[in-house]
Formats: sequence, C-alpha cells, structure tokens
Amino acid sequence: MSDQPTATRTLTLDSREEAVILFGPRDAHLRAVRDALGVRLVARGDLLQIDGPADAAEQAERAFAQLRLVLRKHGKLTAEDVRTVIEVVRTGSGPDRAAGGVTTLESGRNLRPRTDGQGRYVQAMKAHDLTVCVGPAGTGKTYLAVGWAVSLLRSGAVKKIVLVRPAVEAGERLGFLPGDFAAKVNPYLRPLFDALNDIMDPDAVRRYMDNDVIEIAPLAYMRGRTLNNACIIMDEGQNATVPQMKMFLTRMGNNSRVVVTGDLTQTDLPKAIPSGLADAVHRLRNVEGVGLVYLDEADIVRNPLVSRIVKAYEDEAPRPKRPG
Repeated sequence: MSDQPTATRTLTLDSREEAVILFGPRDAHLRAVRDALGVRLVARGDLLQIDGPADAAEQAERAFAQLRLVLRKHGKLTAEDVRTVIEVVRTGSGPDRAAGGVTTLESGRNLRPRTDGQGRYVQAMKAHDLTVCVGPAGTGKTYLAVGWAVSLLRSGAVKKIVLVRPAVEAGERLGFLPGDFAAKVNPYLRPLFDALNDIMDPDAVRRYMDNDVIEIAPLAYMRGRTLNNACIIMDEGQNATVPQMKMFLTRMGNNSRVVVTGDLTQTDLPKAIPSGLADAVHRLRNVEGVGLVYLDEADIVRNPLVSRIVKAYEDEAPRPKRPG
C-alpha cells in the first residue's frame, strides 16, 4: 500500500447543465479522468467529490478546473480536450518538472509551460498545423510560440522561422516617428527580437537573419508569398484587419506551422474596423486541424502585480463579446 496521504476535494459547479457537459456522455469524461489519474469521483447534481492520493486528487482538481475553462470559452468539450488536459496535468508545470518542455534556452534552462493553461497551449501547437491563442498580457503567448518555432528549427522539422506583427499605432502615428520605414516599424517588432535573443544566442540570431533563416517583418510584407517548411507566427493578431488575417492565414505552404496570438481586449484598430483575430476565432472554431486556446489571468507569469492590474481593468469595463 502507498504511504501517501489521501485527500478529498469537492467542486461546486455552476449549474446542472454545466455538470452534464463536464461529465460527458454517459459520464465518459469522468471515467477518463478517473482511470488516468487513479482517483475516485462521486457526482451528485452540481457537486463533484474527488477522493484519492493527495497528488492525484490535486491533479484531478486541476484537470476539472481546466476543463471548466475550456467549456466556458468553447461551449462544449470533446474527448480530445479531455485527453489534452489530462496529459497537461500529468506532465506537470512545477519548477522541478522538465517533461512537456518546449526547447532549451541559451542559458541551458528548459523552456516549459508554467501553468496548466500554458500546457494546453503547448500541446495545441504540437498537435495542430494552425494554433490560435487568445489571452491577456503576460501569459507567455509570444514567448512560448517563439520557443516552439526555435525547437522546430533546431530539430530540422522546419527550415525557416517567420515572425510577423501588424504595424498599427497604439496612440502614436508612424509618420511622426523619426527615421525611414525600417526605423519606424522596428519598435513594433522589438518584442519578437527580445524573445528570440532570450531563447537563442544573439550572434546566432543575427547569422540566421543574415541567411534568411529567421525573418521578422511587418504583416504587410506577407502579401503574395507562400511559405513552405516554415513556422510562421503572427503576434498581436488583434490588430490585423479581417482581410489581413485571411491573407496571412493563406500564406501557409507545405509542411508549415502557423501560430496566431493576441489579446482581444487590447485592439488598436479604429473602432469602425473589426479585428481579424476576433473574426478568425469565430470562423475557425469548428475547423478541423485548428487549435484554439484561451488563456486567462491565472496564466499570467510576469510580476504577480500584472495579474491584479489586468483584473482591475476587466472589472471596470465589460469584456468585448467573444465570437460564439
């Protein structure tokens, strides 16, 4: 017998309707969690009791928290959602767990998801040719995507990385900034440089850019291209228009992976112009081969104050309606 202490966790669900979907047809989702994590589950109405070894009970509680988040964002749960969440909580996101890593940083540290939501994001990038990740600032959307792209390049799975951002003003006008066009758009691309230089040796980054293995460019430069054997990332996708988003997504060639990241609460487009990210989330939500991941305040891994700041702003103003 195991010497590990046992634990009991009780979850109160929002409604009986939530419970029905969360538990799955004929309790299939419950059985999947039970069998994978080795816990005892007792469902009574909108209550779910978890009994088992302390570690397993904690994993099961995390699993159901993630499944409830997926259900709130998508309005449904699939068997694939359940398998992904189980894999994430079993892999672990603690500081001593290297499993589920994305790539190795230049410092020698292993880049890996630090929250269960980030774990779902990494699993989605590994499983889909196109992944769309929506979440607030500080959740690691860009950093993990760049890390995944570097991992694909290092393994030979792709031959090129293309990092793209819309050059949209956030309270400033490009025309008033000093310098030529390259100098004007450089501030918009700086976060992508920063992520790359943190993950790889800066000299290696420069060599790759000189040899066109890594390309960082404004979104407008993508028109008319087809990118094969590449990992293509669009950052700040909420600032792409609908036609721009369609143009970008159709750049995908053979053996290519695409990741789109963005925050629907920080759109800098004029109010009359709809966000291409919001439109893509709506259009692609049921398209096979597309991974759609939502992150929230619980996934913020910057200074803990960032999470409280995000929550304060969201409490003051209603969130923009997410496409259903």
